[in-house]
Amino acid sequence: MTSKKRMLFNIIFLILVLGLTLYGVFHGRDIHEILRILKTVNPVFLIPGVFCVLFFIWGESIIIYYMLRTLGIRVKKWSCFLFSSIGFFFSCITPSASGGQPAQIFYMNKEKIPVPVSTLILMIVTIIYKLVLVVIGVFLLLFGQDFIQTYLYDIRHIFYLGIALNVFCVTSMTILVFHNSLARNILVTGLSILEKLHLVRHKESRLNKLNSSMDQYNNTAEYLRTHALVMFNVFIITMLQRTALFLTTWFVYLAFGLEGASLPVVVTLQAVISVSVDMLPLPGGMGISEKLFLMIFIPIFGTKLLIPGMILSRGLGYYTELILSAVLTIAAHFTLGRKKAINVIFRSKHEKGEENNVRIL
Repeated sequence: MTSKKRMLFNIIFLILVLGLTLYGVFHGRDIHEILRILKTVNPVFLIPGVFCVLFFIWGESIIIYYMLRTLGIRVKKWSCFLFSSIGFFFSCITPSASGGQPAQIFYMNKEKIPVPVSTLILMIVTIIYKLVLVVIGVFLLLFGQDFIQTYLYDIRHIFYLGIALNVFCVTSMTILVFHNSLARNILVTGLSILEKLHLVRHKESRLNKLNSSMDQYNNTAEYLRTHALVMFNVFIITMLQRTALFLTTWFVYLAFGLEGASLPVVVTLQAVISVSVDMLPLPGGMGISEKLFLMIFIPIFGTKLLIPGMILSRGLGYYTELILSAVLTIAAHFTLGRKKAINVIFRSKHEKGEENNVRIL
């Protein structure tokens, strides 16, 4: 499937899911009453919610910037912010967020960041991103059974499935990243299959280029594997980043002037939705996220404010993110890729301090 056809498919799929979601949420509801309630919210409390979304996007850009710097790659923070925005935009509009990383790699390559390096960094970002959800899910399993029985009993099976899928994903990607030969063997085998199927012609230079790229990949993986503090710092930043997005629902709660529920409960419930839907093949978890919200937030918002609360919560946590990242993606398209070649220095513990200078033309 060509890139244009794939984009058209993603857009049609997004519109279809959005249409079904809107129908499922508003069918049989009093739209005028919902709008009347929405007009009563205090918009002052929604402003911090928007900043939480910005912090969420900015958080990943800081991680990318930090990891590139540890590898000796000098990139502007603004460029990293655009990389992050591109990833979130394409993740929001593609099933299972499958389009985010390929788009980021494409634009990072325009900034002369080697594809093997950007691929590995973004894989680690994804691993840590999902590891945060795993930690939350496992913590609730071990120490939050009362919480599960009180708030999550009706969706517990979806919650458990979400934990299992995220654990499987984190484990698989971690093995792929840090196993010295697995990634190389997969790519070489894949290339061999394509050649046998006559989809590509055999070229020794192509195999040499692949091996050279995997050398960069392995050097970068070795560096990160031997620098545990880097990984720990990335985990802490990611935890703050994800918490910021979960906080948007708390500000929606305050915007309605509600009292009684605690901040940890609201944030944890929003985190549970992310754990449950993160691995499902729907753009932005659309449809299932709304359904889960309407099921588990009844004790928090009550039946009267439940749908208005869901509209504002999803409006901040997903649609605001989509709009902001879309605008920044357009800016990235016209600004990235306008600089000269750079020197990238890889450091490997096994190289005993030797530096391999790689010229990216």
